[in-house]
Amino acid sequence: MTLLVCPLSQVETARALHRPSHLVSLLSPASPDEAWPRPSVDDAHLRLAFHDIAEPREGLIAPNAALVARLLDFAAGWDPARPMLVHCWAGVSRSTAAGFIIACQRAPRRSERDIAQALRAAAPYATPNELLVSLADAALGRAGRMSAAIAEIGRGADTFEGALFELPLK
Repeated sequence: MTLLVCPLSQVETARALHRPSHLVSLLSPASPDEAWPRPSVDDAHLRLAFHDIAEPREGLIAPNAALVARLLDFAAGWDPARPMLVHCWAGVSRSTAAGFIIACQRAPRRSERDIAQALRAAAPYATPNELLVSLADAALGRAGRMSAAIAEIGRGADTFEGALFELPLK
């Protein structure tokens, strides 16, 4: 079971190297159509458009419960025989949050703390979107443990852009 996370700039390289069956794109609502990766014939593609904000702000689109439900439904349909690839613009906040969420969903008995620490080890710069994680925490019935685990690892190292990495699911 391989869960990959990367910035937009590395999506095509990751697709060529790993041939994922599922692709999750998390970009801004203002992203032009040409910025979104084109679906390939042999992968399922979920596009979610929202701003990378930690709390609702006037004039911006925040992640919400319906968006998290779409992410969880999509991930639940993933056959892990082939990898899933999750990306956002920089590969630092939205995509690392989504990767953490999917890992929590796919490993319901694994501690949130363990998963967050695996995320930090794989991506020292990861700074998961706290609002997205909080919404998923509620949706998955994790009683605040997902949010607490992300708060514990804290803000990641400063970077302009992340890199392709694998988030261990076991």
